[in-house]
Amino acid sequence: MSPVLEPNTLDFISHSESQTHRLGARLAEYLGPGDVVALEGDLGSGKTRWVQGVCRGLGVSGPVVSPTFTLVNEYHDGRLPIYHIDLYRLDSVAEIETFGLDDYLYGDGVTLIEWADRISGQLPPAHLTIQLHHMEMTKRRVVIRPYGRRFTTLLADYKKAVFAQPYT
Repeated sequence: MSPVLEPNTLDFISHSESQTHRLGARLAEYLGPGDVVALEGDLGSGKTRWVQGVCRGLGVSGPVVSPTFTLVNEYHDGRLPIYHIDLYRLDSVAEIETFGLDDYLYGDGVTLIEWADRISGQLPPAHLTIQLHHMEMTKRRVVIRPYGRRFTTLLADYKKAVFAQPYT
């Protein structure tokens, strides 16, 4: 009999924007130089809110907004450099190639990519994918998949930290 849940995958419900933010902030504790986090989901699914949480968790003090028109926002006031990329407006592989994506994917900071499904074939072999799905007005289904040994370990540690808390 096959397993009901995917192995090495974390699948749960975020019940509010603030919870989504806190979950992102907690993930930041486990991220290091060169890590790539690919975020996928429809408009308004919580990708930017998750990124805001990661940025706060890494110590960014200023506003964190989606770089829809600038393509990249860089934050250098936290524990690590952060490269927040939004691929929503890019329509072709040629546009993505001229954008200089590899400089960010293989850089020294944490790279957070919204609309990463547009470049799934260009992501490094080791990365973390976070899919956010609308359920209700504020509820989101979150599915996190690790690619590579580092991210499999990272996800196991994150899962313990987030879900192994006793109920009070």
